[in-house]
Amino acid sequence: MKRAGQKVVAGTEAPGTSQTNKKQKTSLHGSEFGESDPCTSMDWGSLPHHVILRVFQFLTLVDRARASSVCRRWNEVFHIPDLWRRFEFELSQPATSYLKSTHPDLIQQIIKRHADHLQYVSFKVDSSTESAEAACDILSQLVNCSIKTLGLISTAKPSFMNVSKAHFASALTVVFVNSKSLSSIKIDDTPLDDPSLKVLVANNSDTLKLLKMSSCPHVSPAGILCVADQCHGLKELALNYYILSDELLLALSSEKHVDLEHLRIDVVSENPGQVQFHTIKKQSWDALVKHSPKVNIVMYFFLYEDEFDAFFREETPVTHLYFGRAVSKAMLGRIGMNCPRLIELVVCANGLQPLDNELIQIAERCKNLTAMGLGECEVTCRGFIEFVKMCGGRLTQLSIMEEVLIPDSDYSLDRLHLEVSKHLGRMWFPDMMPTW
Repeated sequence: MKRAGQKVVAGTEAPGTSQTNKKQKTSLHGSEFGESDPCTSMDWGSLPHHVILRVFQFLTLVDRARASSVCRRWNEVFHIPDLWRRFEFELSQPATSYLKSTHPDLIQQIIKRHADHLQYVSFKVDSSTESAEAACDILSQLVNCSIKTLGLISTAKPSFMNVSKAHFASALTVVFVNSKSLSSIKIDDTPLDDPSLKVLVANNSDTLKLLKMSSCPHVSPAGILCVADQCHGLKELALNYYILSDELLLALSSEKHVDLEHLRIDVVSENPGQVQFHTIKKQSWDALVKHSPKVNIVMYFFLYEDEFDAFFREETPVTHLYFGRAVSKAMLGRIGMNCPRLIELVVCANGLQPLDNELIQIAERCKNLTAMGLGECEVTCRGFIEFVKMCGGRLTQLSIMEEVLIPDSDYSLDRLHLEVSKHLGRMWFPDMMPTW
């Protein structure tokens, strides 16, 4: 019946319709009855190299490899060095990860033909030891590389920490020795150690600008001092608080060292109450800021409330503060008193105690504050508006969840956003979800 219906429709076509028009319609729009797609008649091999290259840059490695089999021209583009300067190896085990693992055959092809082209390389691994060991095996084969940026990313712990320190150090040494021009290294949760850092410095002291190595328990302050003393181009340094010391800050403040632009410090505690945090002297902080007056000092806190005792009892030149767990009113009061360089503050939780006075004190004393975020906290509408009045139009980012704000006799939530918008000089509404 369907075929008969189709014939009737075809037979009722207007008499003036020419065969030429029908052919044009088919070639432009295809046919719903199974005629070939117009794309199949195009000469894809005639596209310019730069167009094909751009297409390849948006494809995953697997799709890129499949596309290389379209024609000889596409295969040629597949091996253009520019396509292999930036690459991320994804290594995972099917039982432990959702990642799509890079196929081993493709990895070997890349190492064989493009190792000397790789410049910006990262390894993303799941939580399995097998994946981390596979990453080390690949690193060990990059003997002809000229890598500028190296990143080791674990999507879940422990991963690299389960690899033997000797195996990991040996793999890194291959890259450190052969690259000679490393400028950026991001290595988190790994068995990196001081001897490895010495190899890094010996071969890349003139080029290293960024070193980020959080949760590397085998690195000591002496290892960081080695980097600070010899890498005179170092601009960004990220490390755990347990490595930070007065000696390190003074070394970073010496005349022979260039100005740091960013110092990131992760303050992390996994076991509540079991970590005693040391105090950094005010004189050491002052020396760093005197030497590098524009340095951004960024601190990420993942502590429990009873572990903050060592922090901000004296003036501290921190510029960016992020609290991933609940922080007390007393701690926020100390920040208002002792952090005059503060630019950004994010508090994810407080314990549901009104923070009016603390916020007003921060607005009074932190004259550089331009960004604020509050999560599971409490502040009255009156107190919040007073805070915004004092900060004025310099607040470029203000992210407050609606649940944070407590209506009072002066302001309802409906009136609040109008008042805040007036003082900010732009339309503002509280957030339904945090945006930091």
